Amino acid sequence: MKKTAKIFCGALALVSALAFVGCKKGGDDGRVKLTVWVSEADREFARTVAEEFKAKNPDKKYDIVIDIQGENDVPTRVLNDVENAADVYSCLNDQLSKLINGDALAQIAGERLKRVKEANSEDSIDSVTMTVKGKEGVYGMPYTDNTFFLYYNKAVLSETDVTSIDKILSKCTANKKFAYPMTDGWYTSAFYFGKGLGYQVEYDDNLAETSISCDFDNQTGMAVTQAMWELVKDSRVKADADDSKITAGFNDGSIIAAVSGIWNRTTIESYLGENFAASKLPTYTFGKGTENEEQVQLVSFAGYKLMGVNNYSKNKTDAMDFAEFYTNRENQIKHFEVRGFVPTDETARMNEKVQSDICAKAITQQLAHTQTQKGVPSTLWVPMQGLGTAMLAGAQNGNFNLSSQLKACVDAIEKTVVK
Repeated sequence: MKKTAKIFCGALALVSALAFVGCKKGGDDGRVKLTVWVSEADREFARTVAEEFKAKNPDKKYDIVIDIQGENDVPTRVLNDVENAADVYSCLNDQLSKLINGDALAQIAGERLKRVKEANSEDSIDSVTMTVKGKEGVYGMPYTDNTFFLYYNKAVLSETDVTSIDKILSKCTANKKFAYPMTDGWYTSAFYFGKGLGYQVEYDDNLAETSISCDFDNQTGMAVTQAMWELVKDSRVKADADDSKITAGFNDGSIIAAVSGIWNRTTIESYLGENFAASKLPTYTFGKGTENEEQVQLVSFAGYKLMGVNNYSKNKTDAMDFAEFYTNRENQIKHFEVRGFVPTDETARMNEKVQSDICAKAITQQLAHTQTQKGVPSTLWVPMQGLGTAMLAGAQNGNFNLSSQLKACVDAIEKTVVK
């Protein structure tokens, strides 16, 4: 009886141990649960990818929950509760410093890192490469460029017309406008970057900002701001443009050209039909009426979207596997077909459909005139929005002190420094 009891207890212990192992891996029934956050527009695509991922891995039982999270607000939601945030999430590369500082991103390593590096463009890999405590590492898997370009109605504007804002405006009226989001620093920085202006951010070993400087308010920056102010005052320019106003304007014909991104492609194309066209950003006139007058190419931010893996994921290897699958060559092509996202995968970028696409061509042209969205001051966005808003108000009431407003903007960018 004692021997039987010992055998029984040993068997029970073995079963308990096996159950414990299964529980640690994914749950009481051995299922592996992954939560994935993507934008609302990508939800259906992500659901399809999740089903394909499960089909490709029949040896495991996956429960994959696709949840909606706007990419601009990912750091706030993740860092609010890192341990219970999503296992995998889509985010923007300029958010990496904040996420890494909050220990919310796992580093890519080993053979997986080799595969990701070999597949994707050098610039996209650079955008997710960060130096933390003196050691360089890759902290995400890129899948598309994130920049802006020009949409236009080719029934009104020719390819020559769209090379400069002045030429575009020559075909505009107060009822048929050129739209540029002048209250959004992501877009308006392009004027300053075009003249070689920018900012400098220094970080500590944990990627927390320790020093921020910006030269937008020097003599050149004053002239750049003057050029922007002239556009805001022009009745042919829709300076309060945002996504909804731009798409509505193409729909009713009140906008014939607009600066925006790939996310508006489907809607704008549906409105313009055979007159749908796109190109790189135009030039603007710097120093108009002076001896220094010149055409300056708008230089946009070139950001990248990526899939990151939570450092606190309970199933980190599986999360890495899913992120790599989501961003692989085949799915980058499918993502392009569904959303128009130009792949970062070098081979996918050469796909015939990508090469012949109107917006993909425009984005590729614009990428030659971009600044990588890396090391961007966390303080940049609100002051730049304030500067644009002050211009809009000034255009209405005739009261805009360019010098003081620009100084206030730059002071606000520089003053919020973590010591």
